[in-house]
Amino acid sequence: MTRFIFITGGVVSSLGKGLMAASLAALLQARGYNVRIRKFDPYLNVDPGTMSPYQHGEVYVTDDGAETDLDLGHYERFTGVPSRQSDNVTSGRIYQTIIQRERRGDYLGATVQVIPHVTDAIKAFAQADTEGLDFVLCEIGGTVGDIESLPFIEAIRQLRNELPRGSTVSIHVTLVPYIAAAGELKTKPTQHSVRELAALGVQPDVLVCRCEHPLPPSERAKIAQFCNVRREAVIPALDAASIYAVPLQYHAEGLDEEVLRACGIVPEGKPDLSRWEDIVDRLTNPEGEVTVGVVGKYVGLQDAYKSLNEALVHGGIANRVKVKIRWIDAELFERGDSDIAAALEPCHAILVPGAFGERGAEGKIASVRFARERDIPYFGICFGMQMACIEGARSLAGIDGASSTEFGPTEEPIVGLITEWMTADGLQLREEGGDLGGTMRLGAYEAKLSGNSVVAAIYGANAISERHRHRYEVNTGYRDALEKGGLVFSGMSPDGQLPEIVERPDHPWFVGVQFHPELKSKPFDPHPLFASFIEAAVKQSRLV
Repeated sequence: MTRFIFITGGVVSSLGKGLMAASLAALLQARGYNVRIRKFDPYLNVDPGTMSPYQHGEVYVTDDGAETDLDLGHYERFTGVPSRQSDNVTSGRIYQTIIQRERRGDYLGATVQVIPHVTDAIKAFAQADTEGLDFVLCEIGGTVGDIESLPFIEAIRQLRNELPRGSTVSIHVTLVPYIAAAGELKTKPTQHSVRELAALGVQPDVLVCRCEHPLPPSERAKIAQFCNVRREAVIPALDAASIYAVPLQYHAEGLDEEVLRACGIVPEGKPDLSRWEDIVDRLTNPEGEVTVGVVGKYVGLQDAYKSLNEALVHGGIANRVKVKIRWIDAELFERGDSDIAAALEPCHAILVPGAFGERGAEGKIASVRFARERDIPYFGICFGMQMACIEGARSLAGIDGASSTEFGPTEEPIVGLITEWMTADGLQLREEGGDLGGTMRLGAYEAKLSGNSVVAAIYGANAISERHRHRYEVNTGYRDALEKGGLVFSGMSPDGQLPEIVERPDHPWFVGVQFHPELKSKPFDPHPLFASFIEAAVKQSRLV
């Protein structure tokens, strides 16, 4: 029997529901259970694909091409279970589906309402593709009391009545604030939040209390009494030194045991947490430190690069070093108010991440040139690979006007939409729906690597599959000119038409990739490119 764990939040947002869900799933896995995590987002966007990073952080892309909430990145990084299109749904997609059905006449003239049509769609989503799973964790975005989340809470209420006893668990994440002036933790916000949830027909089985100070036994007992839960089911959630220490903290507080008891399962033995203990040990006891300069356009908003940030940490775990990330605004190098050498010389490696649009592009090209000329390890991801190709064309191939059609008309389109420089027949591009163009490459695509290349040695393979999210491609018509300048095309699409990887064999470490390797990196399985990149940074640090 598949059991469902419904996770809600109250009082304020950003309490860590996604991290708690990921940690709980990791603990259940450590006990031998098969798990999957899903995210319900109450907003009316169909998906986060068109949302600004300032609004929503990064867009996490799955193998099957879904543009999803960044929490799905946490889910994958903690469980190793690849997320799918069916693991993230928004109110927008649910309403879109229902309205399309209504327009087709599928409801046979019936009045279409929130109950039962919307709630039935939510329940169907929660229960889809669950064969072979022991637990499905369903995180509800937002906070209890939001108007937009009411249909989701109602769907949970119905499912808890419809499914067999012991097959559902409600976990409510709430805040226990510390009032410095009084010197006390306050439980009233939690009490009010639980009362709000109970008024909607959902009584939580487990409370996860986010707090900055230890929760005394007396306060746990008070919360349990007023919120109608077992004292042992009141789980403190204090800040951790690393997000990868959170599973160990939750286990120490008894979270996994309480969830199993709520399902009527008597916990047997202890989970195998050696994987997480090793990760925490490597993070706590590094044998060195390296600095990586990330030259981007959203440097004031680290959620825009969440997976990238974590992948760099994973590279540090693989090499047992601490990775210090130096966020650098690419526009500083364009305005003339910053010396590029002063900003980048302290870095042992330089990375230019993915992006859209012209803003900051020239600063990123300047960063590529600096890394190439100074023999500093360079990693270009998506847009960063394209900027490496433009820099190579301008500096070493004699193509002074090299640019991208993304920035406007150009006589030397080193980078452009596929349809601008080749026929796209047979490429099987995934459609976005046409509203923003149909040339977005989304999801996993295969690539073939040159047998004697640097990247083939890093991967230990000649064929790979990586996730993409971009519209523009490097124009293979310039391949010969770029390779004469030392920039080798070492990874191509299986048909040999689309560049996937470029490298400079005469450089200590210089790799550009069109895909997003950060999306597949995990703390217990660091992506080989990031592990190798940080290894190169370690070698660079010894030269300085």
